[in-house]
Amino acid sequence: MNDTVLVLSIVSAIVAGTPILFATLGEILTERSGVMNLGVEGMMLIGGVTGFWAGVQTGNLWLALLAGGLAGAVLSGIHALLAISLRVNQIVSGLALVIVGGGLSAFWGNSGDAPLIQSFNGVRVEPLLPEALRDLPAVGPIVFGHDPVVYLSWLIVAAAGYFLYRTTPGLSLRAVGEDPAAADAAGLSVTGIRYLFTLVGGFGAGVGGAYLALVVLGTWQTGLTAGAGWIAVALVILAGWRPWLALLASYVFGALRTLGFTLQIAGVEVPSDFLNMIPFVVTFLVVIVVSANPERARRVGAPASLGEPYSREAR
Repeated sequence: MNDTVLVLSIVSAIVAGTPILFATLGEILTERSGVMNLGVEGMMLIGGVTGFWAGVQTGNLWLALLAGGLAGAVLSGIHALLAISLRVNQIVSGLALVIVGGGLSAFWGNSGDAPLIQSFNGVRVEPLLPEALRDLPAVGPIVFGHDPVVYLSWLIVAAAGYFLYRTTPGLSLRAVGEDPAAADAAGLSVTGIRYLFTLVGGFGAGVGGAYLALVVLGTWQTGLTAGAGWIAVALVILAGWRPWLALLASYVFGALRTLGFTLQIAGVEVPSDFLNMIPFVVTFLVVIVVSANPERARRVGAPASLGEPYSREAR
């Protein structure tokens, strides 16, 4: 593999990993509050079709990403109502969101607006930094050649890490996820914090879906996430619920998802079905290794009350 192929593969991994990163960061914040939301795939799909439709109507990337994020937040709000207020099983509720999000996105993407949506080729986004920086050998395309959304994702990683470990609200969030009864006794609103960060998680997934449709793929098609939401859920575990590790893990899986492109430009022929299978096999193995031992999950950073409903009356 020559230097040009290596640079292209890294750039492709960063771009392909960015939607997964947004979804993973959102899910980290949700799970830090003690709420497990397995509906990331559905939220990415509804965010994708909503963001793409907004892109068709406005031609503005930022408005489209906002629309996608809000759509994801609305869907996650349903999960919040079921899981937090009604104390429905969080796994069942999350899986239901996948079905609802997939169905709604398929219906909308194939409705009366379908010809308009399907003929749209995404939003063209220019690199943020000057051409002189982008043209630097090797490091230029990798570090300085990206669109503003990629750099925004880096800022969000830094902000999320600072928020979780260096601020009082971040400490409150972690306290709610670790011991909601103690947090409640200390005067924190367990329900309010869990609602807020479930919505934040949905917003992140929706933004990821919109960016995937508008920029990475530049088109809308039913089921375009192709399991990216499930990968994001697994990456939360792989990253140990830490934002900066989520950045690395997302780019690794971005590289796996673009491996076919990398091998193609390198002149290596590998069956596409085999390449498409690799990210999911790795995801499956990660979940098995961590989930097989609850103590291992705790050591890598899982909130102690993850997935457990809280009732003040039962305290």
